Amino acid sequence: MAERHPRISVVVPTRDRPELLQRCLGALERQTVPVEIVVVEDREGRGPAWARNQGVRRARGEVVCFTDDDCAPVPGWAEVLTTPILRGEVRAAAGPICMPVGATAADRAWEAIVGYLQSQAASPGTASPGFAATANLACSRHLLEQLPFDESFPAAAGEDRDWAERAARAGAAPAFVSAGLVLHRPGMRVSDFLRQQYRYGRGAVRYRRAGDGRRPGSTAFYAGLLRHGFAAGPASGLLVCTAQAATLLGALGARRGQA
Repeated sequence: MAERHPRISVVVPTRDRPELLQRCLGALERQTVPVEIVVVEDREGRGPAWARNQGVRRARGEVVCFTDDDCAPVPGWAEVLTTPILRGEVRAAAGPICMPVGATAADRAWEAIVGYLQSQAASPGTASPGFAATANLACSRHLLEQLPFDESFPAAAGEDRDWAERAARAGAAPAFVSAGLVLHRPGMRVSDFLRQQYRYGRGAVRYRRAGDGRRPGSTAFYAGLLRHGFAAGPASGLLVCTAQAATLLGALGARRGQA
């Protein structure tokens, strides 16, 4: 059970995925420290940014963690991810998101992209300054009150990049905690992966229009992304290449729609 006045809250946005949610909640109940679990059901499809803000308003913890309903944080996740925040060393922290046994080539491609964005978060020429996936993020309550998620993003596409970039500009880029591991549900199909990347392309247009000075990554950045994809295997590398085309198509579609 959570403490009467919990130090740590965990917000889980969800929509119409009860079986996955139960898996996530089971993992949260096996944490090594008490946590308050706040589930936000997005019944009207307002988007994950809205759901996370709602969760922060309901949460009582000094530190608020975020994960997704299709993820399972490992035991000890909440403790190691929040320790540097509770000590006052940083205001935000993020950890890796990995695929367990049974992962498909599409899963590995997604993992490669997210891992690369995290590794390049502070590098010149990155497409996503300060990047941290909200499936594995912890923040001080004060920071979230200063920097809520932008609810104008209607889908899971770009809203996390937007928040992380604003946090980085405020001197609160999430610190990377390698031991704060979250496992993602495996089994993504190629068609699902490419639809997701198309949606990310649409979100990228909104992301760039939401802030001054936001530009695509450098040529070196994208070359590194492709190398990172092929390091995960030939099939995953080819999918990372194809993902860039799907993202471009999504961006072009968004620009035509907003012209």
